[in-house]
Amino acid sequence: MLTGGTGQEPPETWRRALARLRAGWRPEWWCPPGAAAVALLAGSFAPLVLALPAWPVVRRVRRTRAEALARAARADAVVVLCGLLAGEVRAGSGPAEALAHAVNACGELGPARADILAAARFGGDVPAALRQASRVPGAEGLVGLAACWHVALDRGAGLAVGLERLERALLADRDQRADLLAQLSGARATAGLLAALPLLGLLLGSAVGAAPLRVLFGSAPGFVCLVIGSGLEAAGVWWCLWLVRQAQRGAGVAR
Repeated sequence: MLTGGTGQEPPETWRRALARLRAGWRPEWWCPPGAAAVALLAGSFAPLVLALPAWPVVRRVRRTRAEALARAARADAVVVLCGLLAGEVRAGSGPAEALAHAVNACGELGPARADILAAARFGGDVPAALRQASRVPGAEGLVGLAACWHVALDRGAGLAVGLERLERALLADRDQRADLLAQLSGARATAGLLAALPLLGLLLGSAVGAAPLRVLFGSAPGFVCLVIGSGLEAAGVWWCLWLVRQAQRGAGVAR
């Protein structure tokens, strides 16, 4: 129904529904309709069968990418935490109070965030909580924060000075990793190009009226070519991505 005769509520409702759909949509859900479209064009049920193994592969790729983004977000949150904590301590706040405020301002520290807050607010073992939180991928920098905290309390060393040094070290490490990822972008682009070339060939074949999908799925020689070509294509993409992973692993960069 319209509110006040303005006609604004239905468009807003549609926008919210579309936003919820986009937030909940998963890339692997494209596999069944995509396979159905290819099967219709090829006149064969083979694409529907091939969609079954494609579903878990696409889901794995999506989850791997989401995990990589979460790791990067946690690493950035650790850097921000060190800077905020150093600033709070410099301003005269107590270490525990400063840590609680800084942790509240950083929402990407992982599931152990609540344990850190509890230790800071109720006099718990803060270094142990920080070391526990550092086990989450991307939050490894919290080990350094735990060491700074331990040294500052046991030896009376300046906590803010140690935190500032730790922040600079983490920033330098992040910049180094970003530079490496930029250098590896060419290899990633090559893998993407290898994955897109067969699709381009199918489009060109369809444009000249060759019906490549019917040839590939509708004849024995075509299906043999499809299997061999898909295997070579997968091997080429895997090789490019393997080289990227090896370079990242050698530099300590998470995928």
